[in-house]
Amino acid sequence: MLLAAGLGTRLRPLTDTMPKALVPVAGQPLLYHVLLRLKAAGFERVVVNVHHFGEQIIDYLAANDNFGIDVRVSDERGLLLDTGGGIRKAAPLFDTDSPVFIHNVDILSDLDIAALYAAYEQAGDIDAALVVSPRHTPRQLQFEPTTHRLLGWQNTQTGELRGPLAEMLQGATTVPADVAIPLAFAGIHLISPRLFPLMADYPEKFSIITFYLNICGSHKLVGYEQPHFRFMDAGKLDTLATAEEFLKNL
Repeated sequence: MLLAAGLGTRLRPLTDTMPKALVPVAGQPLLYHVLLRLKAAGFERVVVNVHHFGEQIIDYLAANDNFGIDVRVSDERGLLLDTGGGIRKAAPLFDTDSPVFIHNVDILSDLDIAALYAAYEQAGDIDAALVVSPRHTPRQLQFEPTTHRLLGWQNTQTGELRGPLAEMLQGATTVPADVAIPLAFAGIHLISPRLFPLMADYPEKFSIITFYLNICGSHKLVGYEQPHFRFMDAGKLDTLATAEEFLKNL
């Protein structure tokens, strides 16, 4: 699934007239770069959710004959559902016996997708695998150092903790290195369809990270690090200028 429904506020004024998925990089929309990469990796069906200028994305896909693969649109033009709500709405479009690969449309990377799937399948009992890296961000996920199991989230500017880690540390604002390590989420993850029923009682709009933090104490969610992984968030005006060079160097 390509998450492409966002308002693209970080890309204004470009997104005042187009969805962020169609903002061009190196002469082609972000959607083109990610979708073609998924096709090259062997994906035969991709779900794309739409909201902001959603008809432009639908028309773009139709004009390009869905780039020769089965592309299905999850239409959120009536109400933007956030990441969790969007994934839940699209659930009927997924296979029920396979993990679902989720990818933000404004993320560019050289992730070895086959290696991610192999690690997921080898583990056997993982409910979700979140692609992460050690870069510093104001908000970071916290993982158990040995197993990389998700324990919580921290705002590194305020010290605020969420998830089971907040209960473990009882009001602390720093996390000991032997308890958890901070890693930044890359906007790419694998999720088991067995988690979808757990979303049933959530509000219409909710964040997938909030959902993950709520269930990580009872379900096995892990961080996945890939050696030499190169990653770029191209969803900001100040990164668009370097995104073309980044693509050339991948």
